[in-house]
Amino acid sequence: MKYSYFLIPILIGIVAGTFLVLSLPQNTDSKILTISNLIEGGSPVLGDPDAPITILEWGDYQCTYCYKFHQETLKAINEDFIKNGKVKIVFKDFPLNGPDSKLAAEASYCANEQEKYWQYHDELYKNWGGERTGWITRDALTDFAKEVKLDINEFNQCLDDHKYENKVTELYDFGKNIGIDATPSFLVFNNENIIKIRGNQPLEVFLKTFDELSQ
Repeated sequence: MKYSYFLIPILIGIVAGTFLVLSLPQNTDSKILTISNLIEGGSPVLGDPDAPITILEWGDYQCTYCYKFHQETLKAINEDFIKNGKVKIVFKDFPLNGPDSKLAAEASYCANEQEKYWQYHDELYKNWGGERTGWITRDALTDFAKEVKLDINEFNQCLDDHKYENKVTELYDFGKNIGIDATPSFLVFNNENIIKIRGNQPLEVFLKTFDELSQ
Protein backbone atom coordinates (compact mmCIF):
# COMPACT_ATOMS: atom_id res chain seq x y z
CA MET A 1 0.00 0.00 0.00
CA LYS A 2 1.29 3.43 -0.90
CA TYR A 3 0.91 6.02 1.85
CA SER A 4 0.14 9.62 0.94
CA TYR A 5 2.47 11.42 3.31
CA PHE A 6 5.87 13.03 3.29
CA LEU A 7 8.50 14.04 5.81
CA ILE A 8 9.66 17.63 6.08
CA PRO A 9 12.61 18.74 8.24
CA ILE A 10 12.19 21.49 10.80
CA LEU A 11 14.81 24.16 11.21
CA ILE A 12 15.48 24.42 14.93
CA GLY A 13 15.88 27.95 16.22
CA ILE A 14 17.27 29.37 19.41
CA VAL A 15 14.07 31.09 20.53
CA ALA A 16 10.35 30.42 20.32
CA GLY A 17 8.85 30.89 16.90
CA THR A 18 10.89 28.21 15.20
CA PHE A 19 9.62 27.80 11.67
CA LEU A 20 9.04 24.65 9.68
CA VAL A 21 10.37 24.12 6.18
CA LEU A 22 7.49 23.23 3.88
CA SER A 23 6.82 23.48 0.16
CA LEU A 24 4.61 26.55 0.18
CA PRO A 25 2.75 28.10 -2.73
CA GLN A 26 4.71 30.76 -4.61
CA ASN A 27 4.92 34.23 -3.06
CA THR A 28 4.30 32.83 0.45
CA ASP A 29 6.70 33.71 3.27
CA SER A 30 7.96 30.42 4.73
CA LYS A 31 8.10 32.03 8.18
CA ILE A 32 4.30 31.85 8.30
CA LEU A 33 4.66 28.18 9.21
CA THR A 34 5.77 28.54 12.82
CA ILE A 35 4.93 25.98 15.46
CA SER A 36 2.91 28.60 17.35
CA ASN A 37 0.96 29.46 14.19
CA LEU A 38 0.12 25.82 13.68
CA ILE A 39 -1.11 25.19 17.21
CA GLU A 40 -2.73 28.51 18.06
CA GLY A 41 -5.81 30.10 16.56
CA GLY A 42 -7.93 27.02 15.99
CA SER A 43 -9.63 24.71 18.45
CA PRO A 44 -8.55 24.17 22.03
CA VAL A 45 -5.97 21.42 22.37
CA LEU A 46 -7.47 17.99 22.92
CA GLY A 47 -5.09 16.05 25.14
CA ASP A 48 -2.08 16.98 27.22
CA PRO A 49 -0.73 20.36 25.98
CA ASP A 50 2.77 19.01 26.66
CA ALA A 51 2.31 15.86 24.57
CA PRO A 52 5.41 15.45 22.37
CA ILE A 53 3.48 14.87 19.13
CA THR A 54 0.82 17.18 17.71
CA ILE A 55 -1.80 16.38 15.08
CA LEU A 56 -3.15 19.43 13.30
CA GLU A 57 -6.27 18.45 11.39
CA TRP A 58 -7.76 20.64 8.67
CA GLY A 59 -11.41 19.67 8.30
CA ASP A 60 -14.91 20.50 7.10
CA TYR A 61 -18.02 19.43 9.01
CA GLN A 62 -19.76 18.24 5.83
CA CYS A 63 -16.74 16.36 4.49
CA THR A 64 -17.39 12.62 4.12
CA TYR A 65 -13.85 11.54 4.87
CA CYS A 66 -13.55 13.93 7.81
CA TYR A 67 -16.62 12.23 9.25
CA LYS A 68 -15.10 8.79 8.68
CA PHE A 69 -11.83 9.87 10.31
CA HIS A 70 -13.65 11.08 13.41
CA GLN A 71 -15.88 8.03 13.66
CA GLU A 72 -13.11 5.49 13.15
CA THR A 73 -9.44 6.49 13.17
CA LEU A 74 -9.63 9.32 15.70
CA LYS A 75 -11.41 7.12 18.23
CA ALA A 76 -8.52 4.67 18.16
CA ILE A 77 -5.92 7.44 18.34
CA ASN A 78 -7.77 9.03 21.25
CA GLU A 79 -7.85 5.83 23.28
CA ASP A 80 -4.28 4.73 22.64
CA PHE A 81 -2.35 7.98 22.25
CA ILE A 82 -4.25 11.11 23.28
CA LYS A 83 -5.60 9.90 26.61
CA ASN A 84 -2.19 8.66 27.69
CA GLY A 85 -0.41 11.93 26.92
CA LYS A 86 1.60 10.82 23.88
CA VAL A 87 -0.31 12.86 21.28
CA LYS A 88 -2.48 15.97 21.23
CA ILE A 89 -4.76 17.22 18.47
CA VAL A 90 -5.84 20.64 17.23
CA PHE A 91 -8.61 21.18 14.66
CA LYS A 92 -8.62 24.03 12.19
CA ASP A 93 -11.49 24.74 9.84
CA PHE A 94 -11.17 24.44 6.10
CA PRO A 95 -14.81 24.81 4.95
CA LEU A 96 -14.63 23.61 1.36
CA ASN A 97 -18.32 22.75 1.18
CA GLY A 98 -19.68 26.27 1.29
CA PRO A 99 -21.61 28.51 3.69
CA ASP A 100 -23.20 25.71 5.71
CA SER A 101 -19.79 24.34 6.66
CA LYS A 102 -18.62 27.83 7.51
CA LEU A 103 -21.64 28.45 9.75
CA ALA A 104 -21.08 25.16 11.56
CA ALA A 105 -17.48 26.18 12.15
CA GLU A 106 -18.64 29.52 13.57
CA ALA A 107 -21.02 27.65 15.86
CA SER A 108 -18.18 25.52 17.23
CA TYR A 109 -16.36 28.64 18.40
CA CYS A 110 -19.54 29.98 19.97
CA ALA A 111 -19.64 26.72 21.92
CA ASN A 112 -16.00 27.27 22.84
CA GLU A 113 -17.03 30.45 24.66
CA GLN A 114 -18.79 28.12 27.09
CA GLU A 115 -15.81 25.73 27.21
CA LYS A 116 -17.60 23.04 25.23
CA TYR A 117 -15.81 23.19 21.91
CA TRP A 118 -15.03 19.49 21.63
CA GLN A 119 -18.46 18.42 22.85
CA TYR A 120 -20.08 20.55 20.14
CA HIS A 121 -17.51 19.47 17.56
CA ASP A 122 -18.36 15.82 18.28
CA GLU A 123 -22.09 16.56 18.20
CA LEU A 124 -21.73 17.98 14.69
CA TYR A 125 -20.06 14.81 13.45
CA LYS A 126 -22.51 12.65 15.39
CA ASN A 127 -25.31 14.23 13.36
CA TRP A 128 -23.44 14.25 10.05
CA GLY A 129 -25.84 14.00 7.12
CA GLY A 130 -23.69 14.12 4.02
CA GLU A 131 -22.16 16.78 1.82
CA ARG A 132 -24.35 19.68 0.73
CA THR A 133 -27.56 17.88 1.71
CA GLY A 134 -28.96 20.68 3.88
CA TRP A 135 -28.56 18.99 7.25
CA ILE A 136 -26.71 22.01 8.66
CA THR A 137 -29.43 24.57 9.30
CA ARG A 138 -29.67 27.44 11.74
CA ASP A 139 -32.26 25.52 13.80
CA ALA A 140 -30.17 22.35 13.74
CA LEU A 141 -27.15 24.19 15.11
CA THR A 142 -29.28 25.38 18.03
CA ASP A 143 -30.54 21.85 18.59
CA PHE A 144 -26.97 20.60 18.77
CA ALA A 145 -26.22 23.33 21.31
CA LYS A 146 -29.11 22.07 23.44
CA GLU A 147 -27.74 18.53 23.28
CA VAL A 148 -24.43 19.62 24.80
CA LYS A 149 -26.23 21.82 27.34
CA LEU A 150 -25.04 25.23 26.24
CA ASP A 151 -26.67 28.45 27.38
CA ILE A 152 -28.89 28.80 24.32
CA ASN A 153 -29.40 32.55 24.53
CA GLU A 154 -25.67 33.20 24.64
CA PHE A 155 -25.02 30.69 21.87
CA ASN A 156 -27.71 32.12 19.58
CA GLN A 157 -26.55 35.69 20.12
CA CYS A 158 -22.99 34.71 19.29
CA LEU A 159 -24.00 32.84 16.15
CA ASP A 160 -26.49 35.43 14.93
CA ASP A 161 -23.85 38.12 15.32
CA HIS A 162 -21.43 36.00 13.24
CA LYS A 163 -18.88 36.71 15.92
CA TYR A 164 -16.40 34.18 14.54
CA GLU A 165 -16.98 34.60 10.81
CA ASN A 166 -13.67 36.39 10.32
CA LYS A 167 -11.85 33.78 12.40
CA VAL A 168 -13.11 30.95 10.21
CA THR A 169 -12.22 32.86 7.05
CA GLU A 170 -8.72 33.52 8.37
CA LEU A 171 -8.23 29.83 9.19
CA TYR A 172 -9.28 28.88 5.67
CA ASP A 173 -6.94 31.46 4.16
CA PHE A 174 -4.06 30.31 6.36
CA GLY A 175 -4.64 26.73 5.24
CA LYS A 176 -4.54 27.72 1.59
CA ASN A 177 -1.36 29.74 2.18
CA ILE A 178 0.48 26.67 3.49
CA GLY A 179 -0.72 24.38 0.74
CA ILE A 180 -3.83 22.75 2.22
CA ASP A 181 -6.15 21.85 -0.64
CA ALA A 182 -8.27 18.95 0.62
CA THR A 183 -10.07 17.70 3.71
CA PRO A 184 -9.11 16.05 5.85
CA SER A 185 -5.45 17.01 5.75
CA PHE A 186 -3.06 16.61 8.64
CA LEU A 187 0.24 18.04 9.75
CA VAL A 188 1.73 15.75 12.38
CA PHE A 189 4.83 17.09 14.08
CA ASN A 190 7.17 17.20 17.04
CA ASN A 191 9.99 19.64 17.75
CA GLU A 192 12.17 18.24 14.99
CA ASN A 193 10.08 16.98 12.08
CA ILE A 194 6.71 17.41 10.44
CA ILE A 195 4.80 14.87 8.37
CA LYS A 196 1.91 15.79 6.11
CA ILE A 197 -0.89 13.26 5.63
CA ARG A 198 -3.51 13.94 2.97
CA GLY A 199 -6.92 12.32 3.17
CA ASN A 200 -8.50 9.80 5.53
CA GLN A 201 -5.61 7.36 5.57
CA PRO A 202 -5.78 4.06 7.50
CA LEU A 203 -4.86 4.01 11.17
CA GLU A 204 -1.63 2.24 10.24
CA VAL A 205 -0.40 5.38 8.47
CA PHE A 206 -0.82 7.42 11.66
CA LEU A 207 0.86 4.69 13.73
CA LYS A 208 3.83 4.67 11.35
CA THR A 209 3.95 8.47 11.59
CA PHE A 210 3.98 8.38 15.39
CA ASP A 211 6.77 5.81 15.29
CA GLU A 212 8.88 7.99 12.99
CA LEU A 213 8.36 11.07 15.16
CA SER A 214 9.21 9.14 18.32
CA GLN A 215 12.63 8.01 17.12
